[in-house]
Amino acid sequence: MASSAPAYLADFKIPVDLFISKKHPGLPRGNLLFADCSGNIMYRVDLRSPKHGRVLIDAAGKALISMRCSHSGSWQCFRGDGTGEDLIFRVERTQNTLARTEFDIFLGGENCQDSTDFKMKGCPFQRSCTIYKGNSIVAQTSLMYKLGKPFVGRCRFRLTIFPGFDDHPLVVALIVIFFNGRRLSI
Repeated sequence: MASSAPAYLADFKIPVDLFISKKHPGLPRGNLLFADCSGNIMYRVDLRSPKHGRVLIDAAGKALISMRCSHSGSWQCFRGDGTGEDLIFRVERTQNTLARTEFDIFLGGENCQDSTDFKMKGCPFQRSCTIYKGNSIVAQTSLMYKLGKPFVGRCRFRLTIFPGFDDHPLVVALIVIFFNGRRLSI
């Protein structure tokens, strides 16, 4: 007898949309929330302290990635809640103007300084950020528009992760770094 539960394929060929917000019931001030199209919380970002930075937490409450900013503006991201020193990736800002911000991402910790694994480019004011791996787009943020509405608020926006890239926590952590220090709610 066939099961009535839907089957989910790991190699599904459609983009995944997550909605980013700072306003949610029960969410402390300064924390970010990533929800799916049904409103289910997928990831939460907690601001711990300046020393410990931010921590990406999944829906089950497990700490996935700890993000720390150095004085030079570069970021180091560790596995888990940051108590260990298991460096996953580093992020370095290459351009920071009012209209454009760019980052280079290096996977594998301190040893990989020669080649950039990902690039992140965009304009934080317009809530636009695109993450590239080589010449292909991995993920992209955009404002949420409503038909017939002349003014669109910038407090909620969409993150689209394109097919072929399965490391969603990495993308979410990069988006948090890109918008760090930016006022996301109006």
